[in-house]
Amino acid sequence: MDLTGKVAVVTGAGRGLGLAYVTALAAAGAAVVVNDVDEQAAAAAVKTVTEAGGRAVAEAGPVGTAEVADRLVARAVDEFGRLDVLVTNAGILRDRVLWKMSDEDFDDVIRVHLRGTFTCARAAAVRMREQGEGGTIVLVASPAGQRGNFGQTNYAAAKAGIAAMARTWSMELGRAGITVNAIVPVAATAMTETIPAFAPYIEAWKNGAPLPDWIRHDEGFGTPEDCAAVVPFLASEAARDVTGQCIGIGGDRLALWSHPQEVAADFAAGGWTPEAIAERWAQGAGREPQTVGIAPPKPPQDAEAAR
Repeated sequence: MDLTGKVAVVTGAGRGLGLAYVTALAAAGAAVVVNDVDEQAAAAAVKTVTEAGGRAVAEAGPVGTAEVADRLVARAVDEFGRLDVLVTNAGILRDRVLWKMSDEDFDDVIRVHLRGTFTCARAAAVRMREQGEGGTIVLVASPAGQRGNFGQTNYAAAKAGIAAMARTWSMELGRAGITVNAIVPVAATAMTETIPAFAPYIEAWKNGAPLPDWIRHDEGFGTPEDCAAVVPFLASEAARDVTGQCIGIGGDRLALWSHPQEVAADFAAGGWTPEAIAERWAQGAGREPQTVGIAPPKPPQDAEAAR
């Protein structure tokens, strides 16, 4: 993928998945504005890019406000003359079960993930439409937003909203030649290591052990770098017809998530009564109840194969 001449903004890009996206975009030839709330992390990411021969500048700040979003777009234009790609990766966790979650826990996550995605995408869309040459907006969703996850009311709600934004904005921005997709990465990061089922494998990986082949293949769980390839692809001419999609990537797996849709239906002439629903639910519309939650990894029974 040759992205020479293109300019990207990546939020939450000082480490983890964001840094992997920055590195992949720069390696493909794009100039990148690296955003992170941690100024030192953003500067370190820029150093990584420039030492490899790429072009990047840092613009620190917490996403969520229109002021920060406008500043990120302005920095791209001031430094590199334009904006072609936005990746909204910034995020935080404030995990609590519903009855223990505070207003602040909820609001903080919604502000960074959902409002941060909205304000940054709005600012980018304004600039891209003014340029009149199309563009690429890549939102970052999560399996938690697709399936729900215990203890993540705020995070799952925000990520579900981000997937809905991708579908909506792909329609609104299509005439301007701007594609909008959500990616659903699954990788060993500071966020996923808080999930008990994945924690032992991430800890071993951090200590130098490779992730097992089965977890890369069967679970689609890998390193941040494994998830990065989809971003240059979506920013390239090869993906001009790809929009409004939720694309999963992780380990050895690339996948397409479905949009919410009816899976079963039943009909009653003249409408339904509560009693009729109760009588026919199990054999009618409710005959295939949907599962919820992110399934824990299932190591192979063969201990040798699990290595």
